[in-house]
Amino acid sequence: MIEIEYIVKDSRGVERLRTADKKAADAYDRILENAERLAQWLRADQILPNLPEPDLENLTIYLARNAREVEQMLKGKPVERAPGAGLESEPESAPESLPEKVAPLKAMRG
Repeated sequence: MIEIEYIVKDSRGVERLRTADKKAADAYDRILENAERLAQWLRADQILPNLPEPDLENLTIYLARNAREVEQMLKGKPVERAPGAGLESEPESAPESLPEKVAPLKAMRG
């Protein structure tokens, strides 16, 4: 039996996701790339210069995962959120192409 496993690593080589689902791996890789671009942009413009690196990473990952909602807000459209969305006890909001088993980044650090 052949099993293919996809491993998504961030730009520093830290493993962030391990899955057999190629779509989930691709989607998570895009989230990490977008989050890194957001972080670079925020750093370059000196936005929140005293924000610790882990907090900036969590913020940009959250914004990248919720890109559709952010885009709707920026267009002045209302954003409908499920009851309890955004609570720490709930899974992080993710694009529908990502499985719910994708752990938050802080849980995967090692």
